[in-house]
Amino acid sequence: MTVSNDSPEVELNIALLIDADNASPEHLDEVLTVLAELGEINIRRAYGNWAKPALKSWGALSGKHSIVPVQQFDIVKGKSATDMRMTIDAMDLLYRGHVDGFGIMSSDSDFLPLAQRIREDGLPVYGFGTAKTPESFKQACTRFFDVAALANENGDEDEDKPADGKKEVDAELLHVLGNAYKASKRDVEGYASLSEIGQRAKAVSSFAVRNYGFTRLSDLVRSLDQYEVKDGADGRLVVKRLR
Repeated sequence: MTVSNDSPEVELNIALLIDADNASPEHLDEVLTVLAELGEINIRRAYGNWAKPALKSWGALSGKHSIVPVQQFDIVKGKSATDMRMTIDAMDLLYRGHVDGFGIMSSDSDFLPLAQRIREDGLPVYGFGTAKTPESFKQACTRFFDVAALANENGDEDEDKPADGKKEVDAELLHVLGNAYKASKRDVEGYASLSEIGQRAKAVSSFAVRNYGFTRLSDLVRSLDQYEVKDGADGRLVVKRLR
């Protein structure tokens, strides 16, 4: 019998940890969709005091999406022990060595040290929160996703979107892409590799194409009047800054 040397591609094992006290269940579908593109979400846990009426919606989703609800009582009034429990479990998973990446669904900056520690071990951390999430936590993540932007990408209404359906481009995006373009190798005509620009832009963890209503970097850059995108000599896309 001949044994094939070909082995199936192994999916990354992703752990999704949800701070139910600081995350809305309305955006769970979008979070699962993004993480599914990165690997297999084999570990799914939501943390909170499930006696609270505010978490009722999370409880209803636990069975539907195979999420393990982790109970954490509020030991002191006005204080939540959820963050500590979630951090302890994350470190436990990290040291077991069977997880290839983490998704943290929260808008709480208290998870900044956790994200930093996980990345020190070379594992990616994907943050999911609101636009009001503190910048420190966004930057600590390998990639941070604005859950509202993910929902808009799937067709939800957004009053801030222009009539063409695209999210209005902000100064931060132009700044990130501008720096990435300037740092990239350019030919005599000023064209740089789109893939290189993308890699350099991703060094800024808060940058994610999905945050601007697109799934591909090429479509995002094409939507900007400041840049021209075309096919290069080798068939790969190149970009030139016009202004």
